[in-house]
This record gives sequence, C-alpha cells and structure tokens, in this order.
Amino acid sequence: MKKLGLAWQIFIGLALGIAVGAIFYGNPLVTAILQPVGDVFIRLIKMIVLPIVISSLVVGIAGSGDKKKLGKIGFKTILYFEIITTVAIVLGLFAGNIFKPGLGIDMSQLSKTDIHQYVNTAENASHSLADTFVNIVPTNIVQAMGNGDLLAIIFFSVLFGVGISVIGEKGKPVIHFLEAVSETMFWMTNQIMKLAPLGVFALIGVTVAKFGVSSLIPLGKLVIVLYLSMFVFVYVISGIVAKMCGTSIVKILKLLKDEIILAFSTASSEAVLPKLMHKMEQFGCPKSIVSFVVPTGYTFNLCGSALYQSLATLFIVQMYGIDLPILSQISIVVILMLTSKGMAGVSGASLVVLLATVNSVGLPVEGVALIAGIDRILDMARTVVNVVGNALATVVISKWEGQFDHGKSDRLK
Repeated sequence: MKKLGLAWQIFIGLALGIAVGAIFYGNPLVTAILQPVGDVFIRLIKMIVLPIVISSLVVGIAGSGDKKKLGKIGFKTILYFEIITTVAIVLGLFAGNIFKPGLGIDMSQLSKTDIHQYVNTAENASHSLADTFVNIVPTNIVQAMGNGDLLAIIFFSVLFGVGISVIGEKGKPVIHFLEAVSETMFWMTNQIMKLAPLGVFALIGVTVAKFGVSSLIPLGKLVIVLYLSMFVFVYVISGIVAKMCGTSIVKILKLLKDEIILAFSTASSEAVLPKLMHKMEQFGCPKSIVSFVVPTGYTFNLCGSALYQSLATLFIVQMYGIDLPILSQISIVVILMLTSKGMAGVSGASLVVLLATVNSVGLPVEGVALIAGIDRILDMARTVVNVVGNALATVVISKWEGQFDHGKSDRLK
C-alpha cells in the first residue's frame, strides 16, 4: 500500500482537529490537552530556523564572493518588496470600498477582546524610519539570536559572509563547517516535519474549540471579503507576476502544497521557513538568492498582512459610520508602507500595526478590540499569502539576476 504523502497527512490532521474542536467547543479541557502539543511543534520549528538562516546565508554570500552583486540583489529585493506590498495594501482598500464589509454591523453582537498588551506594544514600538535602520545593526549578535531578530541576524550574516569571501583560502574551513551545519539542520527539519500532522491537529483543534462557528457570524462578511481578496492576490496579481517571470503560480502552489496547508493551520510563517528555502532551491533559485530573499521577506514582504491591515482599517471606518475621503485612504497606504516594516518581528505584529494605523488617522482603537477575537481565523489566510509571496519573490529576483534555472523548474512535476 502506498504511503500517504505529507500533504495528505497534514490535511487529515487538519480535518480531525476541526472535528474535535467542533465537538468539544467551549470545553477548556481540549485547550489544556492540545495546546502544549501544538506549542511543542512550533517550538521545534523555531529551534532550527536561526541556524538554517545563518548557515545558508553565510555560505550563499561567501560562495558568491561579489560585494557589488550582493548590493545589487539587496536593492532589487527591497524595491520589489515595496512595490508588491503597496499593491497588496491598495487591493485591500479596493476590496473594502467595493464590498463594504463593515456596513450594517451591530456592534452590540460583538464581544470585545482585551488588546491592552498590543496597545502598549504599539506605543513602545512606534519609532521613526531612522530608528528602524539603526536597529538593523545589532549591539550583541547573541542577544539578537535570543530575541529572534531576523533583520539584525541577516545584517551580521551578510557581513560575516563577505568577510569569509575576502580572506580567501583561510575562510574555506568555516564555509565547510557551515555547509555541514546547513545540511544537518535540513535533516532535522525533515524529522520534525514528520510531527506536522500531530501539531496541526492540536493547533486547529484548539482554535475551533475556542472560537466555534458562532463567533464568525457577526464578522462573517469581513472573513469572506478577506479570504476572497487573498485569493485574488495569489491567483491574479501573483499569477501575473509569475507569468512575467516565465513560470506559473499554479506550479509554485503545487510545489508548496505541504507548506501552504501547514502555514494555514498553524498560522505561523516560521513553521515553513526551512522547507520553503529548500523547496525554492529545488525549483531553480540559487542558494545565494534564496538564503537572502526568504529571510528578508519575512520582515519586509508580508503581502498578506499588508492587505489585511488596509482592509481591516476600512472595516473599522465603516463599522463606526465614519466617512473617510480618498486622500485619507492614500495616507493609510503611506502609513502602512512604513509601519509594516518598522514593527516587523514584534509579537502580534499585525494587530500592533493595525492599532498604530488606526490611531494615526484618528479612528477609535476600540474597533480593533472588536475584530481581535477572530484574528486567528484571519491570520491563517494572511500567513499563506505571506509564504506564497516570499516564494514568488525568490523567483522574481532570481529571474531579474538571470540566475533562475528553468531546467530544474521544468523537471518538477
């Protein structure tokens, strides 16, 4: 009998988790039993993310040995991220204006969620663009690793990789060591991924048991419009970009089917980062580009989050019956272009950015508390779009640099 593939195993875990959560809706015992299982799986993934990012990035940079080329790739990457996330923000505003999901909402039906922790974080994290660039440079790389500060780690790894390439033969032992570390980490990834169906079962079971279907009814229109917008972004906008690169978004989605189901059910981009990097190399993107673009994209290229934040802002505007002119909506685009980068890596980043945006345009922050209760359901969709967006970005930059291997891509079924 043929063994079930990982995608099917994860899907079965997802279905069983939904069933168990629905049967035991509102039962705290389900959360008490399943939450630790899901948490252990997420922690196992997070445990290997940084060693993979550092080893892959240093080896990729040291192997290329061209500082000018690296600078050019970095500029093109940031430029692409800014363009595509702006398109996502505009799509969110467009969907909000067309479908008006916030109109006719009876706010008395909605339960408020305590968002004080996010309000405090938004106040503490609100800093200038200059502060964002200053914070890229770590004062202590070990502390940056402990905090999971990807931008600081990428900065250090790039400099370290350039340094190894400059010293020539003396740096070869370090490259060989980090290549071995990278291979070992990917082996660990494959072992940990065998637990993915169990982790998905636990995490989705807890989500359904907590929220149930009834919590979605008052905010059902927001959920539907968001998921529809995400679908349009992936299949239409990303599809056009992929076509321009000489590939197909459907092909990329098929390649990443395991990672998409995992990202959706865990609502964690980090859960798929190691496998995403590995899959994009298989697809035809060079290691030097994959190891730079994917980790950087986890901070700068959050298309799903950007789309959600613009749509959610309009939802709050409509819910309170506020008339927001087009100039104010343009200011939202500008604010989101900055805040979505400046607060990357903050816990509950999407809600923090939404709070900062709502506050910046003078809207009642209580509106965020009304939709925070179903944030997990919304997070599942935006996580998938973030993952697909970063996969596509590696193809775009690889193609832009003339380093995309179409032979590898064509050989994949």
